[in-house]
Amino acid sequence: MQEQKERGVDIALVHHPVLGKKGEIIGSAVTNLDLHDIARIARTYGVDEYYIVTPYADQQELVKEILEHWQKGHGSTYNPARKEAFSLVRLAHSLEEVIEGIARKRQLKPMLVTTSAGTQEKCISYTESRKRIDNGEPTLLVFGTAHGLAPEVSAKADYTLPAIAGRTGYNHLPVRSAVAIICDRLLSDENDK
Repeated sequence: MQEQKERGVDIALVHHPVLGKKGEIIGSAVTNLDLHDIARIARTYGVDEYYIVTPYADQQELVKEILEHWQKGHGSTYNPARKEAFSLVRLAHSLEEVIEGIARKRQLKPMLVTTSAGTQEKCISYTESRKRIDNGEPTLLVFGTAHGLAPEVSAKADYTLPAIAGRTGYNHLPVRSAVAIICDRLLSDENDK
């Protein structure tokens, strides 16, 4: 496994509280694809840790089983690159637990930056967010599953990134695609821009 220098950027994928189709507060299921793909994205862009946030015991057990397979089971020898990506995955009961853990680790509360497919208050541009990250400000990028983060999560944010817009009115990207686009905008090598 290649040594990874800490950047001060973490990702949280929130499964509760998030919004359902009708705007109600729900808890969503963890998906195998999100675990695999976002771990690989996080490792590619130098994210320090990738948190799966769910309070549900059955979902936590599922995550633990998948991690066990890829970190210690057959998957760890079958696909060492996947093992390396999964080394970044952490499990948390709540977003508060994630924030407290990062604050302890870094001795500073992270800048909490949420994402949304819609327009939100406290918007920060990708350029300004990237500058803060490049200047070493600890940052937690928060993504929601289902139909997005619950208002109570967005209310805790220091900032929200602008929605990713395509050329049509359709705007419901898979979360792993949104993570990839946002990581590329914020964390790619400046020489590539």
